[in-house]
Amino acid sequence: MKFQGSENYVATQDLMLAVNAAITLKRPLLVKGEPGTGKTMLAEEVATALKLPLLQWHIKSTTKAQQGLYEYDAVSRLRDSQLGDERVKDIHNYIVKGVLWQAFTADAPVALLIDEIDKADIEFPNDLLRELDRMEFYCYETHEMIRAKHRPLVFITSNNEKELPDAFLRRCFFHYIKFPEAETMQRIVDVHFPKLKKELLAAAMKTFYDVRNLPGLKKKPSTSELLDWLKLLMAEDIPLEALQSADSKVSVPPLVGALLKNEQDTTLFEKLVFMNQRNR
Repeated sequence: MKFQGSENYVATQDLMLAVNAAITLKRPLLVKGEPGTGKTMLAEEVATALKLPLLQWHIKSTTKAQQGLYEYDAVSRLRDSQLGDERVKDIHNYIVKGVLWQAFTADAPVALLIDEIDKADIEFPNDLLRELDRMEFYCYETHEMIRAKHRPLVFITSNNEKELPDAFLRRCFFHYIKFPEAETMQRIVDVHFPKLKKELLAAAMKTFYDVRNLPGLKKKPSTSELLDWLKLLMAEDIPLEALQSADSKVSVPPLVGALLKNEQDTTLFEKLVFMNQRNR
């Protein structure tokens, strides 16, 4: 297996190298980067390109590692026993298989996404060390060892909300998705909006990077927010003149709520516009 990019995802050379390195080393690929830079989409597109089924495990603050392996539904078994259901004689009927169990027992290789691992408790990564390293775990209720028939291609994403343990990091191949430069960003936009007029795109890109480079922003607009903004500009048929300032002064772009997502950043930007207008 070798990933060489896809029609729907603009992958830089170093990102493709990282994916293929993880495949060669048979280690999980840990992907970090700003929210909205395409970490989750990477797993989806690699799986599609390599023709692998994709199992997804989206992590929440309450998620426990055991849920990825299996859960024993003791309550249902107790209820069925009270009703005299024959199912209670086989404990396998009450084992809820998690995504790791499904990935390990799949008849063909699969891709597995563990999304936003840093949302969980700090012990969460440590609780998966053995399972991701040896590709096996023990089910105590059924007294069986679950081993991977085929080693899955594992993607792990993180937004850097928490530091991950060194022992966990050692078992991964790491790649940080840098924020796209203007040239790469234009290629990304071309994939999503191939019919967008070049003049409008150039003006929108300039406005986007002007907003993003504003010092003091609490949350800088991301790739996904640029795409949302462009979609709105096209839907509302915003004219090119609305994005251009005749004297090159800073102005509030239309539909700026697609780019700035909190009141502090909006206020900061409006103050900058006001100061520029006063200095004219």
